[in-house]
Amino acid sequence: MIGQAAPWLREIEVFTSEAEGFYRFVIPSLVIAKDGTILAFCEGRKYGPGDYEAGYLLLKRSADNGVTWKQLQQVAGNTDNPFHNPTAVVDQDTGTIWLAFGQEAFQTFVIHSNDSGATWSEPLEITKDVTAPDWVHHVVGPGSGIQTRSGRLILTGDHIDNTRYDSVFSRSHVIYSDDHGANWKLGGRLDRGTNECEVVETSDGSLYMTSRSADRSKHHRISSWSRDGGDTWSEPVYVEELPDPICQASIRRYTDATIHDRDRILFANPASETRDHLTVRISYDECKTWAVSKVLYVGPSAYSDMAIAPDMSICCLYDRGATAAYESIQLAQFNLEWLSDGKDYIGRG
Repeated sequence: MIGQAAPWLREIEVFTSEAEGFYRFVIPSLVIAKDGTILAFCEGRKYGPGDYEAGYLLLKRSADNGVTWKQLQQVAGNTDNPFHNPTAVVDQDTGTIWLAFGQEAFQTFVIHSNDSGATWSEPLEITKDVTAPDWVHHVVGPGSGIQTRSGRLILTGDHIDNTRYDSVFSRSHVIYSDDHGANWKLGGRLDRGTNECEVVETSDGSLYMTSRSADRSKHHRISSWSRDGGDTWSEPVYVEELPDPICQASIRRYTDATIHDRDRILFANPASETRDHLTVRISYDECKTWAVSKVLYVGPSAYSDMAIAPDMSICCLYDRGATAAYESIQLAQFNLEWLSDGKDYIGRG
């Protein structure tokens, strides 16, 4: 919506743990189809809380901007070979929705939908195309990917490139497709010490990556830049302005000065040394600083993913609970006026 409006926020619990046949729902991924359908993905852990507790990839869809939700869909998974880390991206040129995911941290697959998530293709393994021979562990995602102005689809991941299974060897990386998902390739990788990550394209065509630290003594986000579409990355640096409890985070472009009044990029994570205080921020200078910061939820919270609805409302799908972060996955929807306490709105110069 263009022009100033009253601040508003609404929330709905999309997935509730110990319901619908699953012990726990975790690892949110959020995208919005070209027709406005909201797709909320997550991992369903059927029998226990652990990362490898028989992961099923699940989906709920809303055709009315989050007011009501269709029945739970299972898009992949079985009890013998658990799938994990659903990571979605929408090709705005074709309308195809791609979902990448891992299997036991050693294989990577993609599926796609051409009908806003109602039906899905059979899984296609792309492991050899998006990994290196010396990796002993690798995962795609979590969260969601982006499509750059050039049309490139970019997804993120992390891997360990040493025979020792030790997080100190963890490195963030990207994978990409330049032919609308027909083929996927391995892009650039960061230095060791980086982990789960997401990227955003900045106004000059560069990519900004925000990474989780693999060093559990470092409670801040790590940033890196790519000037060549993700083929190479700058030396990672810790961002003192962005506290982090060693957790996944979400970053998303909100407005573009070539279309709207100014550039705005959003960032969300639990802004503490513990997994709580899920906070959403705004950058007006392409991720150099974060001028606006507002707590979305004070209590236990963890992973999150953001998307922008056709009406320019901000959607944030995140882990939330009263006593633990994984009691539910909640969708918060709000406008820029709510996030900025009425100080900013689309159309204001």
